[in-house]
Amino acid sequence: MTLHLIKLSVGSEDVDSLTRWQAGRLKQHGEIWHGTRMRPRREAELLDGGSIYWVIRGLVQCRQALLDLEEAEDETGRSYVRLMLDPRIVRVEPRPQRPFQGWRYLRPDQAPRDLTAAAGGADDLPPALWAELRNLGLM
Repeated sequence: MTLHLIKLSVGSEDVDSLTRWQAGRLKQHGEIWHGTRMRPRREAELLDGGSIYWVIRGLVQCRQALLDLEEAEDETGRSYVRLMLDPRIVRVEPRPQRPFQGWRYLRPDQAPRDLTAAAGGADDLPPALWAELRNLGLM
């Protein structure tokens, strides 16, 4: 069974700023990852088509497919896990998300739909406006 992660994208102003930051990492290292101290125990489910859903400015706004989990060490010798990510960022139906620390598991039935599948042509609306229209039942 597929399982996802949800994580705050600290420092990102919007999806475009996340995209720019990751493009820099891709250019410098040839791959994109997010480091975490704790290794997810449900690795097989995450790697069975799972994604990481990014919370930006209080809204779940996009996702990236999880490709692998790799052990690594930082410059001080402390071990951590790299969540290896697909470079393609997919916008999703924006929805409010309260802040939390670390990452959380997200079941497929809880995950927001991809925006292009949810409403054609609405993906150019600001995420907060999209979420408000959806809450009003207009999307």
